Amino acid sequence: MELLNKGKAKSVYKGEADLIIEFRDDLTAGDGAKHATMEGKGALNAEISARFFELLDEAGMETHFLGYEKPNRHLAKEVKIIPLEVICRNIAAGSILRRYPFEEGQEFTPPLVEFGFKSDEYHDPMLNDEVAIALGAVKDRGELNRMREMTLRVNDILRGFLAERGVILVDFKLEFGWDRDGNLLLADEVSPDTCRFWDAETKEVMDKDRFRRDMGDVLEYYREIRRRVYGD
Repeated sequence: MELLNKGKAKSVYKGEADLIIEFRDDLTAGDGAKHATMEGKGALNAEISARFFELLDEAGMETHFLGYEKPNRHLAKEVKIIPLEVICRNIAAGSILRRYPFEEGQEFTPPLVEFGFKSDEYHDPMLNDEVAIALGAVKDRGELNRMREMTLRVNDILRGFLAERGVILVDFKLEFGWDRDGNLLLADEVSPDTCRFWDAETKEVMDKDRFRRDMGDVLEYYREIRRRVYGD
């Protein structure tokens, strides 16, 4: 297969018709400054993300997801990725605590939506609409508003689904892209690498923060998220 792109934790190949996304066992934090490999992590993320994409597809969301190939691959439509991360926050955690005087665990009603510029060189800085347009990441506010609307819709779907399974969706980041026909699609992944999950009863961390903060048992909690998502 022709390798098109190798990111921090996924490799993208050219398939017969569209793309093959391979989820690797790499874990990174701090713009890649911290790195580890954990056997089976890629397969867990691929399976968890597949279930979330299936759920979103069932709800009528437009995504790049075409299918899941065990153990660690997604089939996906080819899209031109928009160089923005869209972060949705239901609860204060992570980087927002370093930027604003919120208390960890503080609930946001309604949820907060932020945009970040995808750039390791500039450390993924937050930006406003004007900067996003000036950078050429999008052409106008209409595109940004559409991404906001889609992100909040994803939040509604996943938050309710996870709440029924004893998981709090603290926050998450999404990426979007344009397909060949000019449609805006949800892309990339939705997994413990890109979301914050807390156990609803104990508030235990169940995501990549366990790696970022050296909390241990990373794969044990990824497996637990997978178990709850699939109900087995």
